[in-house]
Amino acid sequence: MADSSFDVVSKIDRQEVDNALNQAAKELGQRYDFRGTGASIEWSGEEKIVLSAESEDRVKAALDVFKEKLIRRDISLKAFDAGDPQASGKVYKITGTLVEGISTEHAKKIAKKIRDEGPKSVKAQIQGEELRVSSKNRDDLQAVIALLKGGDFEIALQFVNYR
Repeated sequence: MADSSFDVVSKIDRQEVDNALNQAAKELGQRYDFRGTGASIEWSGEEKIVLSAESEDRVKAALDVFKEKLIRRDISLKAFDAGDPQASGKVYKITGTLVEGISTEHAKKIAKKIRDEGPKSVKAQIQGEELRVSSKNRDDLQAVIALLKGGDFEIALQFVNYR
């Protein structure tokens, strides 16, 4: 019998992020507490999102609105790295970056956790920006998924290609 396997990846559905951004922009335009504050949210390139408003507390509130929309669309907040508010003339801005892919450093941490705490029959191999986990026993793979869901790796993890 062949080995069963799955891949650990960190990917973002761009369409869902775009939908969350559009919903947040609509809410910023309609909500009474954002009227007259110049609050806005927009894409800045492929992976950056810029929020701006006329006061620091309003730009933080706009960030909270955007995070709420991401959560509603099942996008982990670990996939969005927001900076601190910075004054730019009369406007405060927050620049956030979308984080995708598993860096080599994170992949090594995940593989080490699988080796140390997972079932002994499980093997983990780093393949670019993803990690392939394989074993002869499917129950061991389920145990590894549970182990990784319980761990905190500072990145959003998804489990795909389970076969």
